[in-house]
Amino acid sequence: MLDALFERDGRSLGELEEIVNRDGQMTRFGVAKHLRVLEDADLVISRRSGREKLHYLNHVPIRRIYHRWIDKYTEPAADTLLGLKQRLEPSR
Repeated sequence: MLDALFERDGRSLGELEEIVNRDGQMTRFGVAKHLRVLEDADLVISRRSGREKLHYLNHVPIRRIYHRWIDKYTEPAADTLLGLKQRLEPSR
């Protein structure tokens, strides 16, 4: 669902249900329950637009997670690869 919202924000429950069901089976209730979990985690924001409720990614906490957890684990590997590249490539 997060990937679907990344591709295009502002999707309805029905749209998300269609997308999820392309890859596997999840009931409308299951999709709605998953969206509630994502909203409770502050990863998705929902807004009413007329009769529809549209769902949007909340980019700020996702970015915070990336900086707090992903960056610190990938930085040592990136530093190692950069050092290896510098040792193996001839100086220009």
